[in-house]
Amino acid sequence: MSRLRLTFACCRYDRMEAIRDGSVPVKGVELTCITLKSGRDIFDRMVGGREFDVAELSASEFISLMGQGDCPFVAIPVFPSRVFRHGYIFINTRSGIYGPNDLAGKRIGLPLYTQTAAIWARGHLTYQFGVDLAAVRWVQGSVEDSGSHGRPHAPALLQPVPIEQNRSGASLATLLARGEIDALIGSRKPEALGRSPDIARLFPDYRALERELYLKTKIFPIMHLIAMRRELHERHRWLATCFYQAFVESKRRAIARMRYAGSLSTMLPWLQSEIEEIDALFGGDAWPYGIEPNRPTLQALVHYMVEQHFIARAIPIEDLFVPIVVDGA
Repeated sequence: MSRLRLTFACCRYDRMEAIRDGSVPVKGVELTCITLKSGRDIFDRMVGGREFDVAELSASEFISLMGQGDCPFVAIPVFPSRVFRHGYIFINTRSGIYGPNDLAGKRIGLPLYTQTAAIWARGHLTYQFGVDLAAVRWVQGSVEDSGSHGRPHAPALLQPVPIEQNRSGASLATLLARGEIDALIGSRKPEALGRSPDIARLFPDYRALERELYLKTKIFPIMHLIAMRRELHERHRWLATCFYQAFVESKRRAIARMRYAGSLSTMLPWLQSEIEEIDALFGGDAWPYGIEPNRPTLQALVHYMVEQHFIARAIPIEDLFVPIVVDGA
């Protein structure tokens, strides 16, 4: 049987490296891997132009499309990007913000209101700290450049939210340093952090707070999942399982390389002690695939998306992903 010629777009991750370099094949597939620097670029091209057969995709963008109905993609329960978000909330130190509740009623910048990172941050602020975000004025735009952040195609919110586009000609980071916005919720830290005396993290002890969140809730925020064009899945139902198996094996090899103590796989001097601490916290697997080990995280994301007016009602987690025929999946 001839193999299917398919494309797969993803950012460069250690857990995907064996897929990218071809050492772990996808059974029945001749795969062309397209490695892009920006997740936003992948999402815009996948949702806007269906440019790839399989791709990394924003989890919230996919769930929004599912909530709208007639979603052009199906999802595989593989999560290439996960990030705790407490360390990505920044303030202007002259804005009168001394704790999370001081964000109420402020002017807060973000790349996209619909960004998964922003959904998580708002959820944490609401549920972990009791922050009332109802009167916040949101300013949307690029963090390091003027203009917008990508060309998103997420469905419209179900209720209006006070969002203004940044048309100042300056980046959000510059507006934060000037005090023209009071805070910034980002997907990465602004370059001005550490350079401008007026920019600081809202939570200097963010790692302790993230650890506390996980211990209490088992939530390790998922940013991205793997999406496949629905018509491709419907023609070749076996494909999702073959991709899932390859992703699992690729991750296994990355973990084995990371755990090898004879030489360090990354430029982290205390990598092995970090691994021991992470194993103790996460029970030996900090990056699980499949539905069940990720249920608390996925349920929280869906709940936040209902409350933040992305989807009308909670979607059952099993309905978000195609079946995978793998023992123990």
